[in-house]
Amino acid sequence: MAVVEMSKLNLIALEYDRDSILNALQRTQATEIKLYGETENTQPLETDTEALRDRLARAEAALEVLLRRVENYYKENKIKSDNLGETEVSYGEFMGAREAADETEKLIDNINAVIDNEMQLKAELAKTERLLATARIYSCYGGSLHPENTAHVSVKIGTVPVQQRESFAKAADGVSLLSYKFIAADAESALITIAAHKAAEAEVYDLLSGVNFSACPFDGDCTGEQLFATLTQKKTELSISIQQLNKELLSLEARIRELKIYCDFVGFELEKAEQCEKMRKTQKTFLLEAYVPTEMREGVEGALNEAASAVWYEFSQPSEDEQPPTLLKNNKVVKNFEAVTDMYSPVNYREFDPNTVMAFFYSLFLGFIMGDVIYGLLMSVIGGFVYFRSKRETGMKKLAGVFAVGGIFAILWGFLFNSFLGMAALPHTVMPDAMSGRYSLMGIQIPSVLVISMIIGIVQLGAGYACRAVQCWRRGDTWGGIFDGVSWTMFMVGVLLAVIGLVEDFNASPLALAGGIIAGGSLLLAMLTAGRKEKIVGKFTKGFGAAYGVINIVSDILSYARLYGLMLSGAVIAQIISGFVVTGYNGSTPFLFSGNAGLIILGVVLMVVGHIFNLAIGLLGAYIHDARLQYVEFYGRFYEGEGTLFKPLGSDMKHTYLVLNENN
Repeated sequence: MAVVEMSKLNLIALEYDRDSILNALQRTQATEIKLYGETENTQPLETDTEALRDRLARAEAALEVLLRRVENYYKENKIKSDNLGETEVSYGEFMGAREAADETEKLIDNINAVIDNEMQLKAELAKTERLLATARIYSCYGGSLHPENTAHVSVKIGTVPVQQRESFAKAADGVSLLSYKFIAADAESALITIAAHKAAEAEVYDLLSGVNFSACPFDGDCTGEQLFATLTQKKTELSISIQQLNKELLSLEARIRELKIYCDFVGFELEKAEQCEKMRKTQKTFLLEAYVPTEMREGVEGALNEAASAVWYEFSQPSEDEQPPTLLKNNKVVKNFEAVTDMYSPVNYREFDPNTVMAFFYSLFLGFIMGDVIYGLLMSVIGGFVYFRSKRETGMKKLAGVFAVGGIFAILWGFLFNSFLGMAALPHTVMPDAMSGRYSLMGIQIPSVLVISMIIGIVQLGAGYACRAVQCWRRGDTWGGIFDGVSWTMFMVGVLLAVIGLVEDFNASPLALAGGIIAGGSLLLAMLTAGRKEKIVGKFTKGFGAAYGVINIVSDILSYARLYGLMLSGAVIAQIISGFVVTGYNGSTPFLFSGNAGLIILGVVLMVVGHIFNLAIGLLGAYIHDARLQYVEFYGRFYEGEGTLFKPLGSDMKHTYLVLNENN
């Protein structure tokens, strides 16, 4: 467990070599460019990023549409596509996107043109469908939708609400020189033709207004049948055209890989342009500063020498007032737990990396809360499957790794508590029952698992003070490590021994006295040395503050009661589910052995759904509260944070996974 040492790269090269040098640095995946300070006879290096942003936005939009269309097609047909998963590319293939840019831009133009055309056709189709819905009632009318009037007679065709038919008929009887005919009706409207003498136009107008008459809205001299047939044909043609455009998009599936690479390449070009704003330039050269992991300097040197002949560079140690980015070097297991710390605050470059210690306690607590062999197996199997299936270091992969490791601890705790889906399967139980077990602490009966939770908490708090000592010693503060770290670690050891000794069931009463002596002596040492850097009054107030801090420590220990609460709730739910189905609950006959087919099926469903729900809700609570214990109780002893993670140039690939080796 270590924070990787960083070196500072200072580089000067000819302006026309800038692009090739940045490409070489990207290939090393070992360089994070920093802001170059203002120096005499230099000026900021400015670049135009707007054109690249527009180019990237167009490419991303085209890729998103193509991916969504192909994904929907394969979902509907229940088949898989190799183009929808993670895309591995070599460095040569990635940089080859520059030469293929013209062809890819034509592809993007083609996709965007198809989408624009499709949108227009869909708008026309929606309009046609609205007209078709209106024209449906006219489809059975063989006459002209716009019949000719005579010198004395006016003819109208239209619709009235179907509920107004009787009202219209009664009102029409009172209008002279009027004839009408209902031709057809549907659930909403009735189609009607009206012939009236022009002398009665005023009466007819009042009549039609009173029944919400709607005149035929269609233009043209055609029959209702012809109009409906024309609109139906147009709808069919539009639908066929849209389907053809969709097929045209689907035919481009094979070029998804090309488009993914191009999007990431343009993204890298944009990143280079944005990073140039951190650099300076003279008339013919550019100046760059960057952070490079010291262990990777040799690779960076080789890349620079190969990229340009006229380049000067040197490596130096960052000054004390600088805060380089943080790159952690942990094993594959602990690396997953870095995400937990990063959610709180990344480790800063100049402090101790606590992730290995935190990973152990986080897994221990996660396993304790779940505390079941079968739940642990499910966590490890499912988490391991997701972890090993994903090649990219995503947040989901790291979370899966955390749960997989936590599952191993859940299996161990499950054996200790003799819990298999809430049922006892072993002849003997090491740990007391989570619900009924009690310990006598100074004559007071306390839930035994609550006491165990407190003991675990005391151990972690002691580990936190030990980490503080390590933090001080790494910075050369020997006495700080002893007085602020070791003394409080020993205090927690004393508290631990005292608690164990005071629990009568442990039969270790001599430990209570020994623990009290160790805790008292350590506290006295901490009080006497807390104000060692202060003046007379400060020495007193600091010492008093150290003693008063014991109250906060007691409060922190009580916070670990949440381990007991979460573990107990999950255990109770598991026992109830399995009790009803397998072992019987409160003397009832278990569903699986009832002889009733319906109850047996219900029992199987209850076991599966109930335990999956309990596992899911338990993991959610465990993940959150476990993290809270690390952030507040454990990290509160020593952790500083506020670091920035090392992000090498060109490492932010959205669609592809860059595979680097000597042969690509």
